[in-house]
Amino acid sequence: MEKLFIFYWLKLFFICFLILVFVLKMAVLIWWRPKRIEYHFSKQGIRSPPYRFFTGNLKELEELVVKASSQPMPFSHNIVPRVLSFYHHWKKIYGSTFLVWFGPKVRLTVSDPELIREIFTTKSEFYEKIEAHPLVKPLEGDGLLNLKGEKWAHHRKLITPTFHMQNLKMLVPVVAKSVMDMLEQWSALISDSEEVEVEVSEWYQTLTEHVVTRTAFGSSYEDGKAIFRLQAQQIALAAVAFHKVFIPGYRFIHTGRNVKSWKLEKKIKKSLIKLIDRKRENSTNGVSGPKDLLGLMIQASNSSSNVTVNDIMEECKGFFFAGKYTTSNLLTWTTVLLAMHPEWQVKAREEVLRVCGSRDVPTKNDIVKLKTLTMILNESLRLYPPTIAMIRRSRTDVELGGYKIPGGTELLIPILAVHHDQSLWGNDANEFNPRRFSGGVAKAAKHSLGFIPFGLGARNCIGRNLAILQAKLTLAIILQRFSFRLAPTYQHAPTVLLLLHPQYGAPIIFRRLPNSST
Repeated sequence: MEKLFIFYWLKLFFICFLILVFVLKMAVLIWWRPKRIEYHFSKQGIRSPPYRFFTGNLKELEELVVKASSQPMPFSHNIVPRVLSFYHHWKKIYGSTFLVWFGPKVRLTVSDPELIREIFTTKSEFYEKIEAHPLVKPLEGDGLLNLKGEKWAHHRKLITPTFHMQNLKMLVPVVAKSVMDMLEQWSALISDSEEVEVEVSEWYQTLTEHVVTRTAFGSSYEDGKAIFRLQAQQIALAAVAFHKVFIPGYRFIHTGRNVKSWKLEKKIKKSLIKLIDRKRENSTNGVSGPKDLLGLMIQASNSSSNVTVNDIMEECKGFFFAGKYTTSNLLTWTTVLLAMHPEWQVKAREEVLRVCGSRDVPTKNDIVKLKTLTMILNESLRLYPPTIAMIRRSRTDVELGGYKIPGGTELLIPILAVHHDQSLWGNDANEFNPRRFSGGVAKAAKHSLGFIPFGLGARNCIGRNLAILQAKLTLAIILQRFSFRLAPTYQHAPTVLLLLHPQYGAPIIFRRLPNSST
């Protein structure tokens, strides 16, 4: 009896000890460590909004976002206060380098181009990409967007030939046909007034999907489109979830939305495996034409066990997600800008007609001659970059521009704020002025890293050439055949849901030009 009594008390003591250890660990995690970090940075002159127990600055962040996005804004390109409301608000109080608390997790904002250079180039070995948000990870796939280390380097090397400009130029006829098909549908909707109102963001998504699937799957693109339709449904489910408070582990709970997402994921994987097997069986050596992503990955898997079927699936998923929405958003915002600034629309059209004529579809050689259109696209990427921020994490204790950064600190680089910084771009930083790129990207700002729409360093966007090529070709063909202006129903409301997009869509009125072939 006495032994049982002792055993009982030992067991109780052990349970109490575990509870105490857990409580102490939680206290360290959600109070002592944040306060220590806060003190560490304050000694270096870096301040922050006060850390609040467990929640950090989440309440203030939510209030700032809700207030900023509650109504449309005037027709202005000064969008930082709306899109990066927390940065705009706290920068005025704490300066451009400050801490933000996402619960007990801290992020240090870094907008100085020299510090950005250290993070992404000169000292990039000390920093790493953070894990994707749990709702985004299934969409991006476990490919280039999320891989790290040697496996990332191996995949990057395998996939790069797909995006060489010489290879992409072979896609020009494919892109041109897709654009012409789209414009024929617009023309069919035109009434006696020779005008049609089009919600361009939706049309551009469909157009870009066709190009992305052709680039990813080559001759098997029809099968690829069916798979990507499933992923589009998955993206819609994730978009709904993004409007709700994120609860860790919630994605594993048996809810209606989660069940739908799981079923879609299974369908996507099953369909991709079938497509990969069929393409592997039908693939032959020496076939001419553009190198497609799927073909290159299959070729690599045939010669190396380092590339699995699952690797191929994840790369295809990530390419669709990033390629489709980055390019469609670039097209949408550039069309909106040209509708807002008709004088630049006229300049761009004059160049297109001079280089390509009024009816001929631009060729791959024509595209490189469209300098004004290139300037316009760069200015669009500056004012409305698809990705408004990047996040990196210090692998170890490191010195950044004189600041001592503890290992594990997350660094937030506000691309949008850098692109609108008057110290880099001048007093007209919030104005649409493509002429600033007349001397090229390197000379546009007062610092060469003032313009980073596709990221920087080894992990920059691999598909940037495809995005620019498709955007230039699409806009050139449209400018040959239509003039356009904002619809009366357009509301200017840039917002972020995964990428920067118009909150209320982008309705544009297109008017067919005289002697147009469409």
